Amino acid sequence: MAKKSTMKLWLLWIVASLGAAGAFGYVMFEAGDKTVFMPGPLSNGHHQLADACDSCHTDPLGGGEVLQQACIDCHGEERVKPHDSHPRTKFKDPRNADRLEKINALQCVSCHVEHRPEITRKNGVTQPVDVCYHCHVDVGENRPSHVGMAFDTCANSGCHNFHNNRALYTDFLVKHMDDADLSDKPKVPLREFGSVIDEIMEYPRDHYPVEPLTLADKDAPPEFAADEEIDRDWLETAHAKAGVNCSACHQPRDAQGELTAWVDKPGVEGCNSCHNHEVARFKLGKHGMRLAADLSPMRPDMARLPMNDKAAHAELTCNSCHGGHRFDAAYAAVDACLACHNDEHSVAYEASPHAELWQAEVGGKADAGTGVSCATCHMPRIDFDVNDWMSRKLVDHNQSATLSPNSKMIRPACLHCHGLGFSIDALADQSLIDNNFTGRPSRHVESLDLARADQERYLREKAEAAQ
Repeated sequence: MAKKSTMKLWLLWIVASLGAAGAFGYVMFEAGDKTVFMPGPLSNGHHQLADACDSCHTDPLGGGEVLQQACIDCHGEERVKPHDSHPRTKFKDPRNADRLEKINALQCVSCHVEHRPEITRKNGVTQPVDVCYHCHVDVGENRPSHVGMAFDTCANSGCHNFHNNRALYTDFLVKHMDDADLSDKPKVPLREFGSVIDEIMEYPRDHYPVEPLTLADKDAPPEFAADEEIDRDWLETAHAKAGVNCSACHQPRDAQGELTAWVDKPGVEGCNSCHNHEVARFKLGKHGMRLAADLSPMRPDMARLPMNDKAAHAELTCNSCHGGHRFDAAYAAVDACLACHNDEHSVAYEASPHAELWQAEVGGKADAGTGVSCATCHMPRIDFDVNDWMSRKLVDHNQSATLSPNSKMIRPACLHCHGLGFSIDALADQSLIDNNFTGRPSRHVESLDLARADQERYLREKAEAAQ
């Protein structure tokens, strides 16, 4: 009797184990939702991908090499010189082998571990705040100005940025240490897509010659031909003036150049044929990263920042900011942002000096490029290599690229109007950020002072050596 009971228990255990294994395997390899395996919440940078585990875990059975490749696939282009001051190549140099014994800087997860909110600091860093000590313990030997400084201050705003240090390295500080707070001619570069379109080889001019269109040229199906508002919006845009007909957006062509089926409300694919670089950059930022992972569009109610309740369920695509048919760049630069964002910094914008300049520009009372919109700083106009032989000014639709650390904003945005020292101080002043830069910085970062001291010491020693 006891023997039969034991066998039943064994059979029950085997059946239960097989069932559990089957359920585990189904969820791991077949099910779309794999959050049951998530060991903890994702960081602010990746939380939108919580229901797309395979964005990082591309191979369910893969190890660290899979995660490393996932990091490179999204962030690799920015992790090389000149953008990255600590690229992988630096740590592959045998002379730096001893440093890798302390921190394996070849692996992104050495400093950015996901699912560990209890140790995750600003910028997704999971190393202690004084981590720089391991490699720079003797910094005072070459830089007397740094003697006695605590290593938990290295990454303070305006001092050092591990990856993108392009506005904070010594030579750049020295070059700009006497900048005035405000430039003599504060002005951002103008957008230039329209003016260089003849030089863009990839532009589909065979189908859409760059020449003005009239209402008679409209190629929408007959059932859409009688909407006066759409017609007016389209005719007043740069699209109609540059030969972009209805089919260009509503019937994007396939790989063979053939028109696809008409789409009433085209998504980003409708924009991609002409604005592929803008779309690609859009998908790298928080606005578009869910689309890059083949998820539904981002919505404000998914955000971890304060958002307007009325916009909670709005889906973020190109048309969210560039309304269909009018594509108003001025609306997209401010009004579209404030329709969703409801944090202290955003709410304070309309009463700021930047907004006053913007209103003067859009009202025709000031030159183009002299206004400062939300997009001026958060989507700066950068020099971008669109192919092997051409670079153009591109509105960087990856609005996350300059957010964190905010010193990344200095070169592409602040320096068009402000001096380096003023910019560093302003971006280190949280109260000034909160009121959208209404006033002057109340904080002072010593970066320029230290660079000046090092420069003066260098010139003094050089002069003494020459005597």
